[in-house]
This record gives sequence, structure tokens and C-alpha cells, in this order.
Amino acid sequence: MTGADLIHHVGATLLDSVWQAALIGLEASVALIGLRKARPETRYMALCLALLLCLLWPLAELTTRLHGGASGASGTPVLAQVLAGSDGVAGGGWRGFLHAHLAWLVAGWAACAGALGLRLALGLVWVQRSARTKRTDAHWNARLASMAAGFGITRAVRLRVVDSLASPVTAGWWRPVVLVPASLLSGMPPQLLEALLAHELAHVRRCDYLVNLAQRLIETILFYHPVVWWLSHRIRVEREQIADDIAARQLGEPRRLALALSELERLQFSTHHLAQAANGGDLMSRIKRLVRPETQATSWKAAVPSLAIAVACIAGCAQTSIAGQAPGASAGAPVKQALLDFNSCPKPHYPAEALARKAAGTVDLAFLVGTDGKVHDSKVRSSSGDASLDETARVALTKCTFSPAMANGKAIENWTSVKYVWDPS
Repeated sequence: MTGADLIHHVGATLLDSVWQAALIGLEASVALIGLRKARPETRYMALCLALLLCLLWPLAELTTRLHGGASGASGTPVLAQVLAGSDGVAGGGWRGFLHAHLAWLVAGWAACAGALGLRLALGLVWVQRSARTKRTDAHWNARLASMAAGFGITRAVRLRVVDSLASPVTAGWWRPVVLVPASLLSGMPPQLLEALLAHELAHVRRCDYLVNLAQRLIETILFYHPVVWWLSHRIRVEREQIADDIAARQLGEPRRLALALSELERLQFSTHHLAQAANGGDLMSRIKRLVRPETQATSWKAAVPSLAIAVACIAGCAQTSIAGQAPGASAGAPVKQALLDFNSCPKPHYPAEALARKAAGTVDLAFLVGTDGKVHDSKVRSSSGDASLDETARVALTKCTFSPAMANGKAIENWTSVKYVWDPS
């Protein structure tokens, strides 16, 4: 596989991930409406599954593409069909424009993902350095160890004092550490600080650090999709509520944790910090939930994200009815199929291993031919019975030039089928 093939497959997968994540977001928002009265743990699991699917679906499709399998009905089943009717780029529409600039799209994605990955790595390095070099407090370190035993945590949990934090942060899995702002040690009553530490120990007991790290990785890879950020934010909100519930049960005093969060909000406000927990979750809403744990009535506004995503998906799916119709062709217009010019490229070279085995057969290939006669996408429709023969023919014929398909006297982008016969005799 050439570098150009790899770039093409990655680019096509990125385009497909746009509608895939949108569909997952629609289903997740509908599920949240149905689970509005359920326990936070239930919503948390549903959201984590949805976020994981946002990564696994494109990953599975990319794996299929790299192995020469069919990747879908037309490359970008919904997005491409929505854009197919646009004439923003002469001679091929937006669909042709996207295919012609996949290399730039992949380069931009790689640059942004690399920058976010570097930021994530630097954050992890800062946490590890803080765990080793920041000062500790003997009294609170001992108190934290005693509380950890009460939570049933067998691993040693360390406490470090940091000057530049707005609220406590838990990091690490095998050797967890709780980073506590210096301002809390000096400005918060001990019983309230103990409640905040109980909340952090709930995160340690649940190994939330690993889930949060996985979220960061998915956000880095799929940074361009708002559904990913929305799902990730909701996961953090539910996670904070779960930790609040565990800490309140362990303390036996939900109001003490609520008072601790209220005091944390006051200290953050007085030092010009946003009243936002480090791991997500608005402090005021968490305080109200602890003080008044009864289920709140659902607002109609909760359905707005679902309706918005539903409209977008329905609009896209409505375009799939023209999947078999080439961009630029009017309804009912006859289409002259693209023709392969075998003289424009070298003949596929028989793989030595397949030739030694005298492998033979006919492979049925499909090529998406642009208005310039170049191949923009390809896939195996029917195998010859030998994967090496299939891939060799697909890669070789992708480099050929075609006479583009025609409709109403105008060159159009369209799929065409080519059969190649392998015969060792």
C-alpha cells in the first residue's frame, strides 16, 4: 500500500466519522431523555459507551479499508450525499473538492491532533512531577491514608500541596495522588476539607483516572466533532455526581459535602477562579443536588439537542435516496459510464507467491472516477478468491486514467465497475 492510498483511506474515514458521531450523539441524547430519572451510574455507562463507539466505528471502518474491503455504499454515505448537490466547486461539487483535497484534510487533522497530544503529554508530565517534587502535609497525609482504608482502598494514596490549583485533583491509578491547593489547607475548615478529600477518594476507588485519560485520548483524536466534546462533558458531570453520592454515604452527612463545595466556590470566586470542579461538573448544581436529592422535573429544553441532531441526520439520510445518482446528473438523465484506458497505466504485476501457487480468478472492482478521469476511491466488490490478487489489481488500476462518466453532455463523478481476470497460464 502506497502513502497516497493510506492518506486516502484515513481522509475518507475522517469524513465518514462526521455523520457516524452525529448519529451516535442523536441516539445518546434520546437515551438520556429516557434515563433522566435513572441513577447517575446508568447514564454514565450509556455515555461512556456512546463515546467509545465514536472511536471504534471509524477505527473498524479504517481497518476494513486498509485490508481492501468495502467501506460503504459510496465512500461517505451521508455527508457526501448532502454535499453532492452543491456546486461550490466547478465540475465536481463539494464531494469532488473533498476527495481532491484529502491530503490537506489529513495533514490538518494530524497537526491539530499532534498539538493536542503534546498538550496532554505535558499535562501528564506536570502531574507526575508534582507528585514527586511538591510538598506534603504530614497531618493531612496521615488523615487521607486513614480515610482511604475506610473506603476499602488498598493502594497507598499520597497527598501533595500545590499552589497553582483551584480545586483538588486526583491523578494516577496504581500510585494515586491527590493534589490539594495550598489555599484550602489554610482557608477551609478541617471538617469541610475532609469532605472534599472523601470526594477525591471516591474517584480513586472507582479508578476514574483511567476513564478520564481515555476520554482525553478520544478528544485528541476526534477533536473536530462537537458531539465528542458534548458526550465527554456529560460523562464528567455524571462522574462528579457519582463521586458525590459515594462520598456523602461514606461521610453520612450529605450536607457537609454540600457545605464544602459551597466553601470551595467562595474561595474560587474570591481568587477570581471559575466555580468549576477540576474534573467537570458545575459546583452550584452539585450543591443543590446534595441538599435536595429529589428528582427534578425534566425541562423541555433537554430535548433541544436531540431535535437539532435528529433534523441534521434526517436531512442527510433524505439525500441517500439519490445514492445511485451521480452528482451533477439531473433526475432521469441517462449516464454514460466511465471507461478505463488500459494504456494509461502499467499492467498489474502477478504476485510471485500467487503465481507459484497458480492462483487464478476474476476480481470485480469498483472505482469512483472524478470529472478529471482520476480515481478518487476504490473497493473490491467481488473477490477473485485470493486477497493478494484482489489488492494488486485494485492498487494497479487505481493509477489508471478513465474517460469520465457523462450526463447531459457534462463530465460527472460516478462509480464504475471493472473486472480483471488473473490467469497464470
